[in-house]
Amino acid sequence: MHPADPTDLEFRLLNDWQRDFPLIPRPFARLGATLGIAEDEVLERLRRLRAQGAVSRVGAVFRPRTLSWSTLAAVAVDESRLEAVAAAINAYPEVNHNYEREHHYNLWFVLAAPSQGRVERILAEIGELAGCAPLDLPMLEDFHIDLGFDLTDDRRARGHLDGAGAPATIERLRASLEPADRALAAALDDGLDLVPRPYAALGERLGCAEQAVLARLDRLLALGVMRRFGVVVRHRELGYTANAMVVWDIADARVGDVGQRLAREPAVTLCYRRPRREPVWRYNLFSMVHGRDRAAVLAEVARLEAGLRAEFDLPDPACQPLFSRRRFKQCGTRHGAGRAVETLARAA
Repeated sequence: MHPADPTDLEFRLLNDWQRDFPLIPRPFARLGATLGIAEDEVLERLRRLRAQGAVSRVGAVFRPRTLSWSTLAAVAVDESRLEAVAAAINAYPEVNHNYEREHHYNLWFVLAAPSQGRVERILAEIGELAGCAPLDLPMLEDFHIDLGFDLTDDRRARGHLDGAGAPATIERLRASLEPADRALAAALDDGLDLVPRPYAALGERLGCAEQAVLARLDRLLALGVMRRFGVVVRHRELGYTANAMVVWDIADARVGDVGQRLAREPAVTLCYRRPRREPVWRYNLFSMVHGRDRAAVLAEVARLEAGLRAEFDLPDPACQPLFSRRRFKQCGTRHGAGRAVETLARAA
């Protein structure tokens, strides 16, 4: 079966547990009880979906820049060198996303490392091999960041974040972190083991009890360090083959209001503010729109732009969609990259 055509049961596994995944000793048994199937069948279906590429992992999505320093970056590379440069960028474990997009800056990647200094060193190295100074676009404010990818055709309305990524909030979250939190994040890089008691298996690797793992996960969710915990899907493998990073040029005084409004749109899966880099980059608001084909995405972008222009008296055009051409790399942030994994035992 092609992952873009899941059965009804598989659709529910993919869609319904992207967040609020059970933090109990046997979570897959709970899913099975809800679906009316055995625990073993839940595990087998998830293993198959992961093998097909529809599921990246079952695990955590952390709020950006709490556990590491991260940035979105881009370089302009000649077409003849694009694949070679992309491969060199992919070789950095700190790079978790790398896409070719339709723009002069044609290679876009996300980089996360334990420190700002490490990020800057990697960007300098990439600039040398690309022959182009990278655009360095760290997140300044997030309005809607990875709260899941709704697979229903009508895209149910969902909540948004009102200034939740303000720098002061991020600093408070960083101050609340303990070494054991970072150890847990690193151990979750590849997600939970698909076994009946995954939290016990995680605790065994970290040298602590199952209940200590569950308590720490619950704490990170309550703090907001962890954005969500559950099934992480790959949209392309599920039939959403067109995606555009839609970048907006919004007056700095209005960008917060526009960002919060844009984040409430069901078609928008991500929305965040990043710095301008004049004179080469004038955009300060970023959003992601996914669709089953290019025409569907363009229709959504046109609708969004028209609505925001009318509501906020924006110029025409106010945005530019940067469609992805090729996906060179997509994985979760590697919190263990460049950092030794500590154990939870001392904090348990």
